[in-house]
Amino acid sequence: MDSPAESPQKGHTRTRSAVKATRPRSSTKGPLDVDEISLTSPLSPQQQSPAMRSLPLGSGNPTGLKSPIPGSPLPRSAAASPAPASTSKRAPPRPKDFSFLLRPENYHPLNALNLPPAFRNPSAAPNQLSPDTPVQDLLSRGHFRAAAIAATQILTSTTPLSGSSSIPLIDPTDSARIFSLLYTRLACLTLLDLTSLAAQEVKVLEDLNSPFYLDETTGEHLVPWELRVLNVRLQAIGFGDPRRSVMAYYDLAREARAQLSLSMAKHDYSARELWKDRLQELGVKVAGALVEMDDLSGARVHLKSLEKTSRDGGKKTGLGMARALLWLHLGDVDAARECVLSSYSLDDAAEQEGIKEKVVLALCDMADGEYERALDRWFDLREESDDEMIGVNTAVCLLYVGRMQEGKELLEGLVDAGRSSRTLLFNLTTMYELCTEKARSLKTRLADKVAAMEDTPNGWERTNADFKL
Repeated sequence: MDSPAESPQKGHTRTRSAVKATRPRSSTKGPLDVDEISLTSPLSPQQQSPAMRSLPLGSGNPTGLKSPIPGSPLPRSAAASPAPASTSKRAPPRPKDFSFLLRPENYHPLNALNLPPAFRNPSAAPNQLSPDTPVQDLLSRGHFRAAAIAATQILTSTTPLSGSSSIPLIDPTDSARIFSLLYTRLACLTLLDLTSLAAQEVKVLEDLNSPFYLDETTGEHLVPWELRVLNVRLQAIGFGDPRRSVMAYYDLAREARAQLSLSMAKHDYSARELWKDRLQELGVKVAGALVEMDDLSGARVHLKSLEKTSRDGGKKTGLGMARALLWLHLGDVDAARECVLSSYSLDDAAEQEGIKEKVVLALCDMADGEYERALDRWFDLREESDDEMIGVNTAVCLLYVGRMQEGKELLEGLVDAGRSSRTLLFNLTTMYELCTEKARSLKTRLADKVAAMEDTPNGWERTNADFKL
């Protein structure tokens, strides 16, 4: 019997697997990396119209037509006539409404209980103020409390209408004026040593990184840069989260780097210097925030990481001095000296013995306990400059070497010359307490003398704490 025909056996063959489509690996960026600026696209994300930015993901064609295949004829529209012009135009975006910042309950009343009697009635002082004095005039004359009150009155004032209704005196959509007055209010509270009060009032802004604070047409931030920087520290204090400030400073640094890159691409040198200074200032503020968090080791590492080659920025904005003072606060005297020396460029060898360097070197000598050598430096500086800070430090150094009477007379001479900083008054009242048992009467007379002085942009009002009353 014939066996059934067997099917031919197949040899070992290779089965081709299906080819799967793969996507290229997406690149990642760090928190402070500068975003690449597209040079091939005719419109950058900031330059695109709001209509283009509002399209859903994947809908690159606003007409809804399929993209043509390369090499195929272009598809024709069903309608031969073009679309009406009215359908291609979109209404301009509505202005942002900031009426929530005009509510009176957002702001606290400022009482005068912490002021000496001579400062409680500014109209009785030689520098009288009228109720309708503009805010800018109040600021230029150093009346920060009156300026803070005036700014709040403008923000919360209303115009009565028929019946019981009323409208705000200021336009709720005028973001520039609203934020300018709000910054004046918060900055004045900080200068008046009412930081805790400002930290409560700033909570009304909530998250300034929200798209609500962006201009829908230009993409620019509506809040001024100065207010955004001040908001960081105040909100960290108000919410009791000091780490919040470090993260917020890094968010601002990311934006500063992007703006710096954009200004360099446009060859806008003035904007480049502006954003460079802002970026360096944020670096110093991060170090200060770490010190306030008692993270001293982190502050040291951060200060060392700051670019030491940014000498021009440190010289123009005083950041070299700020870094040196932070190093002194951390107890590293050698780093403070090096920081001041590195803030000068090589072409400024003639200025190596400048006033800023001598001031820090004198402070370093005092930190090392070398009061005699520091006193010599202070006396040399007083011959070069009539700065109040130099005089106060000279008096303090005289106190440490046992010449307290000379230090007291030096401080009293500064007051007679019209100087009245908080540091000067505090040190003078301290010497009154050390010299005599009748210090309170001396403090009261000192308060009356300071209240009778002419106002200055540095601030006229002083509190009981400034006189240790």
